[in-house]
Amino acid sequence: MSEPLSYTATELLAVLSARELKNGQVIFAGVGTPLLAATLAQRLGCPEITILFEGGVIGAYIEDGRLPPSANDQRCAKLANAVLGSSEVMLLMQRGYVDIGFLGGAQIDAYGNLNSSFIGDWHEPKTRLPGSGGANDISSLTDFIVSIRHEKRRFVEKVDFITSPGHVAGGTSRRTGGLLRGGCRRVVTDLGVFGFDETTRRMKLLALSPGATLEQVRDNTGFDLLVADQLATTALVTAQELAVLRKLDPQRIFTA
Repeated sequence: MSEPLSYTATELLAVLSARELKNGQVIFAGVGTPLLAATLAQRLGCPEITILFEGGVIGAYIEDGRLPPSANDQRCAKLANAVLGSSEVMLLMQRGYVDIGFLGGAQIDAYGNLNSSFIGDWHEPKTRLPGSGGANDISSLTDFIVSIRHEKRRFVEKVDFITSPGHVAGGTSRRTGGLLRGGCRRVVTDLGVFGFDETTRRMKLLALSPGATLEQVRDNTGFDLLVADQLATTALVTAQELAVLRKLDPQRIFTA
């Protein structure tokens, strides 16, 4: 028997996120894990994926070993279909042309709301964070996927501040609050893949990552978690998936 493959948590997040994408989708991706995931899907089975960047690039194709450090780097634009302004890309989301956005944050709650603004009381926060950037636009206008390390301090019952709205307070609260489409579709962590209950919109564990246990997930989640009736285990990371990722990032700047 061959020995199991060794990979980092970031590589696992990229692989599991890539598997959530479908051919022909338009993906709003940031640098790091979202770009690794979108490019991995583009290389393996989804050649007609269109990658958008907040900086204005449409139809990016990232060269091996030349991952951009920011969404405004010129490496984003090489071989792209078009380069517009940031406002034009945001308008594409408003018009419904973007299928999936990728987001992260310091906190996520039971309804998929994200906080990337501050920790603690907003009058006197313990920690100030980078803020929204384009994250609120993405979360308000598209279905989005969250890729995040699974830690109890990140998975909280209620975020300290909603930077990026998910399903808000559950049920129909997102729609009644004026957000007529989109919402948190999937949460991908190093421990598993999560969706949301169709009625309550509360987070539900759909599949465990290889080697992870339900007890481990619950111990690292700060709220009562729903669990699918038929809890699955994600397929093992393949040598081909790892080879593509490591060719994209040979110096392991993003995947270490």
